[in-house]
Amino acid sequence: MMINVATAEQRAAVAKVGKQIWEQHYTPIIGEAQVAYMLEKFQSAEAIAQQQQEGYAYFMLEHEGQLLGYLAVQVREEVLFLSKFYLVDHARGKGYGRKMMTFVEDFALAKGCEIIRLTVNKYNSKTMAVYEKLGFERKKAMIADIGSGYIMDDFVYEKKLK
Repeated sequence: MMINVATAEQRAAVAKVGKQIWEQHYTPIIGEAQVAYMLEKFQSAEAIAQQQQEGYAYFMLEHEGQLLGYLAVQVREEVLFLSKFYLVDHARGKGYGRKMMTFVEDFALAKGCEIIRLTVNKYNSKTMAVYEKLGFERKKAMIADIGSGYIMDDFVYEKKLK
């Protein structure tokens, strides 16, 4: 079940599972130091609260009382930006990601968005394959300076809904 993240306790739970996912998945891709920096800057409970004030909507996926993942989206004119889309390791490959994406697509259409846009690290090949399987197309490469000497070296993906 998708639940709107609205309380400090929910933000803390999302940050905790985010830390678990990031340390496991991204450390081999971008290294321990950048993971720690990005967790604090983008995935902490405080960062989530700030992003919500900036118009991001956070949702967490719960099944049988267990937090399995979360996502964050922001409406940017006619485009829904999918900022975060994460599942814990043991929940992958079981259809939860597809259910989460259906939720995102329905949310986009309800907000009048016909395109979903996201970014993926250029070296995150497994995730790129999943998005491509879900109908996303790679549009361009993008490098963003995120401070403290770190960059995000990503591909931009889009999916047209209509």
